[in-house]
Amino acid sequence: MSRTVALVAALALGGGGIAVITANANAGNSDRGSDQQQQASGVWTVDCPDVGDKLPEVPQQSRAEVDQELALLDSGVADAYKRLAAARGQGGQSFVDDSILKPLKISRTATINRIASAIERGADRPTGLEAMAPCTVKQASTTSDRDEDQDDDEDQDDQDQGQDQDGDQDQGQDQDDDQDQDQGQDQGQDQDDDQDQDGGQDQGQDGGQDDGNQQQGGPSPDDFVDIKTVQPNVQRVDNQQNSSTGSFSSKCGRNENEHFNPDNVIVAPGVSNGAHHMHDYVGNESTDGFSTNDSLAAADTTCGNGDQSTYYWPVLRVQDGGQERDADQPGGGQDANVGKILRPAAVSIRFKGSPVSEVTAMPRFLRIITGDAKSFTNGTGNANASWSCTGFENRQLKDKYPICPDGSKVVRTFNFQSCWDGQNIDSANHRTHVAFAQADGSCANGFKAIPKLVQRIVYDVEPGSTNIAVDSFPEQLHKPVTDHGDFINVMSDDLMNKAVDCINSGRRCN
Repeated sequence: MSRTVALVAALALGGGGIAVITANANAGNSDRGSDQQQQASGVWTVDCPDVGDKLPEVPQQSRAEVDQELALLDSGVADAYKRLAAARGQGGQSFVDDSILKPLKISRTATINRIASAIERGADRPTGLEAMAPCTVKQASTTSDRDEDQDDDEDQDDQDQGQDQDGDQDQGQDQDDDQDQDQGQDQGQDQDDDQDQDGGQDQGQDGGQDDGNQQQGGPSPDDFVDIKTVQPNVQRVDNQQNSSTGSFSSKCGRNENEHFNPDNVIVAPGVSNGAHHMHDYVGNESTDGFSTNDSLAAADTTCGNGDQSTYYWPVLRVQDGGQERDADQPGGGQDANVGKILRPAAVSIRFKGSPVSEVTAMPRFLRIITGDAKSFTNGTGNANASWSCTGFENRQLKDKYPICPDGSKVVRTFNFQSCWDGQNIDSANHRTHVAFAQADGSCANGFKAIPKLVQRIVYDVEPGSTNIAVDSFPEQLHKPVTDHGDFINVMSDDLMNKAVDCINSGRRCN
């Protein structure tokens, strides 16, 4: 059943972001002086602090209201992006300040005050949030590696080394938890021939990129790297005496029933178009922005073993000039996500054990997000998706798309947090109730090991192609570092207990 949903404009994941356009403010405004020169050329951004990332603990009774307000903050950034793009040629910094930034600050101040009031109804009123209302306009880098000096050692799960669903042989080297995901970044050859100083594209008047088939808003040529030039970078943690070496797999298909929507029920419940990009779904057939635990528990599933969990991730598109049916829809063309949606050639969903202990059952309705849809603007501290090619999966990339050779397929891998606080199925920032394992594979004090979800998604892409793009928030420019995955556990208690038994006893169960 097709589930493309037409939805209102409201961004999710925390109220911050950078909206990027190409500015050329010289036209018809000779009285702007140095302000005009500052806006003369290049890729410019509306840069707003990420309020959601800085919130204190939000009382349970206030979370729905706060999530709605955070979505409004993101919608404001999107609106500012559109106004800045439409205002090209109308002036320099003074015009931007008066017509874009000041109204944005006023609206953000009101929204932030409502967030503080909502929190105050169940806890102490947070202080200092009002300082996050102002935004700025500044020139943006067109590469996603500007945070390369940031300490961002993310934990990365094992790479499944069996056979995927279409029979492709995986490589005989595991991708380990606790891998430093900066390894392999920026390796290979710069694809900067004939590129200009604004990031490698002739920037069109609409802020788009006039480079071949690449579309408005990215990605750019330097977001791609030949996988053959990347050095092997996968490490592994050795299993200890009390390790749990089994696995449990759910075969849930490749979204053959075309379950798409641009919602995100975890971070923006009750909000239409809460992601501003289209999601692929497998598993639970009912998932959208308005799902509840009860509706998920009552729904059918595409998983053959009765697993009602919902698994979703941004779609991958090919930007070859073709159009998808969402070309004029929210989450699609209205949010700068263009091109034909690629159906995966294979989807592998596996739950694995811990290298140092047994695992305990996940609670039903546990929510986990891996990666950060705003890593391009937030920095890479929460980035955790990786890209590779079949035949080269001992080489993993975080901030580059792989250019795969003939006979090789593009692979996306999502490694989910494997430690749980033992109490909460979610948290205010949707992260702190779960954690990645430590360097030795153990969970920190206060956390217990749970089955580790690893999703591996394979695509048939033309060899040597540089015209793929992951759906993203428009200000994220389709950077590969923004890739992310979402999961809600809706397994029955019996099925979860079966999974735990398989993992702890060392068996491989399908």
